[in-house]
Amino acid sequence: MLEKEVEHYFDWVVQRSGGRTYKFKSPSQRGVADRIACLPNGGTWFVELKAPHGRRSKLQGLFAEEMRRTQQNYACLWTKEQVDEWFTTTSLTPTPRSGCET
Repeated sequence: MLEKEVEHYFDWVVQRSGGRTYKFKSPSQRGVADRIACLPNGGTWFVELKAPHGRRSKLQGLFAEEMRRTQQNYACLWTKEQVDEWFTTTSLTPTPRSGCET
């Protein structure tokens, strides 16, 4: 299975539930997560997607550590099964909302 197949499946799972995914690239910061996922429960996640035998780069590992240190939602997923498990776990937990609400 290729990384793009895991990415397409991830996008489909999140969008099917009413959430949104955004492909994320940061020209000034290498190693950031592939996707930002906005879930219908209010949760926002930074998600790195890999092929089943893929590896995170050193910079991606540092980004993951930074996300944990700053208490952000972060996941690195390698398979469709991991996508399903992640979604089942995260989509059922309501996330407190904050920020600008109209």
